[in-house]
Amino acid sequence: MNPNYMDKGNLQIFVTAGESPVSGARVRVSDPQNGEVLEEAITDVSGQTPFLELPAPPMAWSVVEGETNQRPYAVYNITVSAGGRQTLHIGGVELFPAGRSIQRAELTASGGFNIRNLLLPPHALWGEPSTRAPEEEVKPLPDQSGLVVLPEPVIPEFIVVHAGRPDDASAPNYWVRFKDYIKNVACSEIYSTWRTEAIKANVLAIISFTLNRVYTEWYRGKGYDFTVTSSTAFDQSYAHNRTIFEEIGAVVDDLFTTYITKEGITQPLFTQYCDGRRVQCNGLSQWGSQALAEQGWSAMDILRKYYGSEIYLKSAEKVEGVPMSYGGEVLSPGSEGEDVRTVQKQLNRISQNFPAIPKIPVDGVYGPATQGAVLEFQKIFHLPQTGSVDFASWYEISNVFVAVSGLA
Repeated sequence: MNPNYMDKGNLQIFVTAGESPVSGARVRVSDPQNGEVLEEAITDVSGQTPFLELPAPPMAWSVVEGETNQRPYAVYNITVSAGGRQTLHIGGVELFPAGRSIQRAELTASGGFNIRNLLLPPHALWGEPSTRAPEEEVKPLPDQSGLVVLPEPVIPEFIVVHAGRPDDASAPNYWVRFKDYIKNVACSEIYSTWRTEAIKANVLAIISFTLNRVYTEWYRGKGYDFTVTSSTAFDQSYAHNRTIFEEIGAVVDDLFTTYITKEGITQPLFTQYCDGRRVQCNGLSQWGSQALAEQGWSAMDILRKYYGSEIYLKSAEKVEGVPMSYGGEVLSPGSEGEDVRTVQKQLNRISQNFPAIPKIPVDGVYGPATQGAVLEFQKIFHLPQTGSVDFASWYEISNVFVAVSGLA
């Protein structure tokens, strides 16, 4: 272990098989340099280990541009084993100081091969710099003879990610839920130790970049069968199965339907960005956004500096793949009505897969039982444990309900 790692971070491993948690799985966290086992844990009924405290580099390495030439985050190897399933080794799990990292571990039934290895790539700000070519902020729309152009942007249920260059026919396509894709890209592109306003600005740029690709059918209009690529020569960094940082995930949960646009256009702005240190571009500087946030700039002020004073934020009204859209009112003890009934029904279905969530009456009344079920759901799925259903909790409950019900 690096002797300079004087700070601490927290890592949780979330073990699943399909859409169900795997309880009783044995998890080992080891030092990739010498193989020393640093922590061991057993997953609970929700498939999760406790948050394990582990050494991490000094905070300054990841928040101050040019502070160090050393990697500003720690990496760990994890091994997950459970009866009747393949043993899974994951290398390159990332951890920042004072942060909370969540690593999903998907186990499969044992077969001819009883060990599966995954090696996660380095973070984009530390690895090879992006080589994206400049593109226009506003794109021509596709020929409507073959594709349908929507009157307004919508949040798609899935993003189809091509794991390579557009012309690499050997690369696989991954179907990733929209919000999970945004979290993955944001955790790949920026550091979780940054100021919240910098994280917000970058997340909004990532969402707008993605929705522009969706709305303009950028790749499908060229005959491809995917939405985006994972190649930073063309699109944004995406690393399948990567570590998710709770601090960034919380921002995405709050903002995933919001995008950047300008007067006179319908499409989300194509918000180009680069690290601003190794690569310069006509768009947001990632390191520059962090420096401005350290000076007290808001996310909107940061975005206007890089994309112009005429930009504004807009929220997509339609979210595909969920039974009901958020009604705009926070549900809390004392609330009554159909929205409460919907939450109760969905939580009861989710509890079949995640039995730590208690079954509750479906009566349309937000009482102590409903509050307790919401609190347990929020704990399992890394939401603020308020006991109330706001925008973020509504859509996470809906997403998990759709997943466990097999409705996707």
